[in-house]
Amino acid sequence: MHYHLIGICGTAMASLAGMLQSQGHRVTGSDQNVYPPMSTQLAALGIEILNGYRPENADIGADVTVVGNAISRGNPELEEVLNRKYLYRSQAEIVKEEFIRGRHSLVVAGTHGKTTTTSLAAWICEVGGLDPSFLVGGIVQNFDASFRVTSGRHFVIEGDEYDTAYFDKKPKFMHYLPEIAIVGNIEFDHADIYRDLQEIKFQFSRLMNLVPGNGRLIAGIDSPVVREVLDEMDGKLFTNVESFGLSDDAKWQARYIDFTGDVTRFTVFRDGTSWGEFETHLIGEFNVRNCLSVIIAADTWGISKEKIQQALDTFKSVKRRMEVRGVERGVTVIDDFAHHPTAVEETLKALRMKYSRNRLIAVFEPRTWSSRLAVFQEPYAKAFAYADYVIIAGVYNTAKASELGKVLDVDELVADIQLQGKTAMSFPDADSIVEHLTPEFREGDVVAIMSNGGFGGIHDKVLDVLKYH
Repeated sequence: MHYHLIGICGTAMASLAGMLQSQGHRVTGSDQNVYPPMSTQLAALGIEILNGYRPENADIGADVTVVGNAISRGNPELEEVLNRKYLYRSQAEIVKEEFIRGRHSLVVAGTHGKTTTTSLAAWICEVGGLDPSFLVGGIVQNFDASFRVTSGRHFVIEGDEYDTAYFDKKPKFMHYLPEIAIVGNIEFDHADIYRDLQEIKFQFSRLMNLVPGNGRLIAGIDSPVVREVLDEMDGKLFTNVESFGLSDDAKWQARYIDFTGDVTRFTVFRDGTSWGEFETHLIGEFNVRNCLSVIIAADTWGISKEKIQQALDTFKSVKRRMEVRGVERGVTVIDDFAHHPTAVEETLKALRMKYSRNRLIAVFEPRTWSSRLAVFQEPYAKAFAYADYVIIAGVYNTAKASELGKVLDVDELVADIQLQGKTAMSFPDADSIVEHLTPEFREGDVVAIMSNGGFGGIHDKVLDVLKYH
């Protein structure tokens, strides 16, 4: 088959391109923003990319056109495909039919922690001998890839709650046929497509309702909203529910958590009885929960405790998840994807635990749709409580964000953080932030840079200025 992907440089689309090619299909694509890292990944695979969206791209002769979820009506190439009545599908549909159907599927969902949890699950399945295929929204460092297709019978996938395509407004995770579903937490997010928390709860309830009777729903009840959804679905779920968390009433609990050493140690209890002791190089309570959810899934698929611990020992995490990008002149520069207020707070809390004696500098760029809007104005003011020094960048593409509603007031946010007795300020972009920080750095500083985008290459700029100035 010849698949042509409109919007091929998106993370999920580029991964799908590689997956399809690995199965022997011919793959081409188009995009108007052809840039690394996905452009280099696609080039390495030898996949032809047409630069720009033009009607004549439809002449390429594809059997199936895959329409990325960033592509909307009015796109010249899409309009030509529709006019010619060509066969088109979404990324999630193709993943379901080409790669998941007929396999044992583990879908990892939730507002936070999906990428790390999915990556850990894939690695535990690998160490456990299941030879899994996987698709993750980030680069899994153990595999140095965001996807893999094998002949094994297990598929591990990150279940995104964002909508599927312009013609399919269901979340992507509704396509992934979960035998096991992990729902780690639920909060309001994606203000560009969901009006309120109730809409998000409804979508997660639909995912829970997909899990078959011989499957498992692994639900994180430390999240109040997950509890609410479970309570509302009481008697309406036709699968096995495995609750987990640090809460006393969870079926699976992590107890005796010890963050004091080089590793995080914890004991897993099941139904009130000690089940096993584990340790991980990951830090923070949220990562203990992530580990616990995957331990439950691994046990469901028959992976031994010894293999689980072996995988935890050797897991290298995910790029851009509390990733140390470098240390220069005693200053540690960390890159993190955190953008939701809860994720920002949990990231800084974990770093505060790990670097308890260091000055923690938080640099944050409001870049996602939700973070650019005023919907989280108040929660962000509380999210930086664990930092000593806070810098907020200007809102990314303010003009575009304002089309959806009131934009985050950065000056107000800075003032609210200052009221907590912290040093806080705002600068418009990466260059002005680096210029300000250069004389401020001192040995022992830990700089946590949080953005879900490139942020003007700020990580390398900070490391360069430390190294050469």
